[in-house]
Amino acid sequence: MANTITKRELVNKICAETRNNLTQNDVLEVIQCAIDMITEALGNGDRVVLRNFGTFAVKEVKAKIGRNPKDPSKDVPIPARHVVKFKVGKSLKEAAAKAGN
Repeated sequence: MANTITKRELVNKICAETRNNLTQNDVLEVIQCAIDMITEALGNGDRVVLRNFGTFAVKEVKAKIGRNPKDPSKDVPIPARHVVKFKVGKSLKEAAAKAGN
């Protein structure tokens, strides 16, 4: 089973990679700023492209009729909504393919 890497662990790994030239607070501030900027851009309906990593975009999912699993004879209307979609970039796709082997 794959491990989970938290934001804190990511900060620690980046600090180690930069040979402690950056403090954990500096790295955490940069990561949080990047997350905030991506969130703001998506909130404005913009796309965020990180070359070779992937693209974040807001897409509208049309309204549809679903089924209640407890009572399949009843239709459940599901309203239209906006969701964040992520399209994987080339480098990330290749890294994921290696993880599956």
